[in-house]
Amino acid sequence: MASIRKRGKTWQAQVRSRTFGSISKSFHRKRDAERWATEQEALMQTGAFASTSISTLTLRDLLKTYLEKVTPTKRGAPQEIRRIARLMQENELLCTPLVTAQPHIFASFRDRRLKDGVRACQYDLVLLKHAWNIARIEWGWPLGDNPVALVRMPRNNPPRERRLRSGEYEVLKSAARGSRAWYLWPIIDIAIETAMRRGEILGLRWEHIEFKKQRALLPLTKNGRSRWVPLSALALDHLTTAPRTADRVFPITDVAFRQAWDRLRARAGITDLTFHDLRHEAISLKFESGMTIPEVMAISGHRTASQLFRYIQLG
Repeated sequence: MASIRKRGKTWQAQVRSRTFGSISKSFHRKRDAERWATEQEALMQTGAFASTSISTLTLRDLLKTYLEKVTPTKRGAPQEIRRIARLMQENELLCTPLVTAQPHIFASFRDRRLKDGVRACQYDLVLLKHAWNIARIEWGWPLGDNPVALVRMPRNNPPRERRLRSGEYEVLKSAARGSRAWYLWPIIDIAIETAMRRGEILGLRWEHIEFKKQRALLPLTKNGRSRWVPLSALALDHLTTAPRTADRVFPITDVAFRQAWDRLRARAGITDLTFHDLRHEAISLKFESGMTIPEVMAISGHRTASQLFRYIQLG
């Protein structure tokens, strides 16, 4: 469907198509705008349409533009930057021209990516799907139907049931003594004591810690809500002795902590334990101490009991 509008001293022609999206161009004369619109409609109807600006672009160009325009606006920008950096290594996928991208290309990528885990594969497919939609709807790129939307999403693995086994806490603590990363053991203890996520702990700011009331404020969490987290005596002890060198309690990057954690696991010989497993440990401990479901949900930040129950493995 074409429309012609007067914009100041020029005429703007716009052609909309369910398949190719929307394209527009300005002309000094109305009849030139009408002629161009008619030509583009004819090309779209015959299937011969290919925008000169889009025909040479690849999936790599799409991700680069998304990285520049969209990623910086997200709360999880650092994590998405790393995810896109990894995707940029997928030459077989990203060299594909946008105008020829078909579902089977993304299905093949899915099958390869599954070797790195279901969750990682899901995140990548969701990212690619969103980038395509943004380009088509918000940027006006003349793209066809989203091919990623037609690809089956891999099913989630059964929830992990890993907790600290007998003696592992002591082994980790002993291994942490040999680390130059002063922050490593305090973060581990705080995770077990408070059930906070890694990102929440790394985002702690001194201004949000109330020592007298023994609590910490998380102003922006994964579910979009703020919450107060009670601080145990052990957690407070770590916070009291931590050096105050910046606005954040632990002024390190997520990458730096991940690397320190991986080195610690290797020294301790406990390679199958993830940092997120400590959240399972913390939540299970709170139930074992006699806390109720609403009390634990208020601390953990889960919005539904069903979400919370995935974390409970009672000893």
